[in-house]
Amino acid sequence: MKRRFLNFAYLLLVVVFVTSCTEKKQAEFPDWTWTNFQRPEGINPIISPNATSVYYCPMRQDSVAWEASDTFNPAATIYDGKVVVLYRAEDNSAVGIGSRTSRLGYAYSGDGLHFKRMSAPVFYPADDSQKELEWTGGCEDPRVAMTEDGLYVMFYTQWNRKQARLAVATSRDLQSWEKHGPAFVKAYNGRFFDEFSKSASIVTKLVGGKQVIAQIDGKYWMYWGEKFVNVATSTDLVNWTPMLDEKGDFLKVITPRKGKFDSSLTECGPPAVLTDKGIMLFYNGKNADGTEGDMLYTANSYCAGQALFDAKDPARLIDRLDRPFYMPESDFEKSGQYPAGTVFIEGLVFFNQKWYLYYGCADSRVAVAVYEPENY
Repeated sequence: MKRRFLNFAYLLLVVVFVTSCTEKKQAEFPDWTWTNFQRPEGINPIISPNATSVYYCPMRQDSVAWEASDTFNPAATIYDGKVVVLYRAEDNSAVGIGSRTSRLGYAYSGDGLHFKRMSAPVFYPADDSQKELEWTGGCEDPRVAMTEDGLYVMFYTQWNRKQARLAVATSRDLQSWEKHGPAFVKAYNGRFFDEFSKSASIVTKLVGGKQVIAQIDGKYWMYWGEKFVNVATSTDLVNWTPMLDEKGDFLKVITPRKGKFDSSLTECGPPAVLTDKGIMLFYNGKNADGTEGDMLYTANSYCAGQALFDAKDPARLIDRLDRPFYMPESDFEKSGQYPAGTVFIEGLVFFNQKWYLYYGCADSRVAVAVYEPENY
């Protein structure tokens, strides 16, 4: 009897200890955050390079193994009841980051975890109106969201090996796309056409369990930027106007912080989400090396952060995490084209009452993490 009591007491102590640790871990983050993203066991990576995928490239006028080298940095959305991931793929035309050609592949899944993919890219540099801005670097790092009536809006980086430009494209089926060109081409009489720009996170919301593009005060809003975060607005989803400060420069609502995980870069991630706490912005923080960075994390690694903005004033920052909620852990997240380690978040979808976060791993693979909220 005494032994049974001791065993029961031991088990009770273990339960209390585990519960206490879990509550303590959750308490380390503010209540507005979404931090408990879990890597599904035995699933990742969900997309890897495939040297057998070949298509005829209109730019090269030849057959190209378009995803032979690396597959990474994915957008994600829902189409016809399935999760669709549009991922960046690089061919084997050169060696080194930024020196090959990027195209966007299409993968789809009925459960958000196991994917099938098309053998040819669905978005790429072609002999079209955007060739001057996309040849020969290609189309990079997409983010995508949809309107309530089913129009998909994609933001991506045009790379002509000279200048990176944030551009917009739209589609009804995620396969046939209309390219609209640089997002800021008309703003301020074209003043920012030649400015470096990339990485847009448009504000979305849940409507009847479906994630759609939101409007605030009759306008669409997005956060964008790599070395800083700016806010831009639009009335048509195609032409965007960045917000400026009192000096006429880009309004910088988030900038890198010395000694933090985002000390080198603060690059916008997947579509932002309007919550009952405010606007949740997910972003990618790059850690600087040496004393400029956070010594708790690998120098030059990319980890994932969160920031909260005012729902009525999207340019007003309310709070921001001092440490990442997601960081490189798995071998394939720390070995590849970018060996310092990368979990580069770009795709976020609400599917089967859970949030699925899709991200690039060391600029070489695609993986997924899942968050199940208590309320949504």
